[in-house]
Amino acid sequence: MMTVDFTLNGKRVSAMVEADDSLYKMLRGLGISSVKCGCETTNCGLCTVHMDGKAVLSCSVPAPRAAGHDIWTLEGMGRLAKALGDCLADEGAEQCGFCAPGLMMNVLALAKENPNATDEEADAYLAGNLCRCSGYMSQRRAVRRFLDGVVSGEWEKEEVQA
Repeated sequence: MMTVDFTLNGKRVSAMVEADDSLYKMLRGLGISSVKCGCETTNCGLCTVHMDGKAVLSCSVPAPRAAGHDIWTLEGMGRLAKALGDCLADEGAEQCGFCAPGLMMNVLALAKENPNATDEEADAYLAGNLCRCSGYMSQRRAVRRFLDGVVSGEWEKEEVQA
């Protein structure tokens, strides 16, 4: 066992982990319920978190690698996450909701990196997020609506965390 000290959603935390534990397993052990795992092979996007400002698949990151880093999950993302969630709900893109946290974390990363993304660029950026319910068109409409709101300033200005 080893201690990993890092920042989680803006707060310093410590966790005891095994050397071969994943960031996903560590976060779940800390009570972070938004981080899901559907494949354990980096193919579904459900475990997406932000690490030092970049979207990463937490199932593929060794937990000890988080030491000293800044990790954000959906629980810490604030008003922009709420606005995105509202867009998803308004467009009927929630369905079962299992994939939503990973998708939302990737959309928030896209909004930070390229808020003016075309539909094709957004599709490519989000290609690793699997959903078994929606058929993706409602998600695509929600993402477009959200990105347009970020660009136009419709959403209250705040830093997209990580």
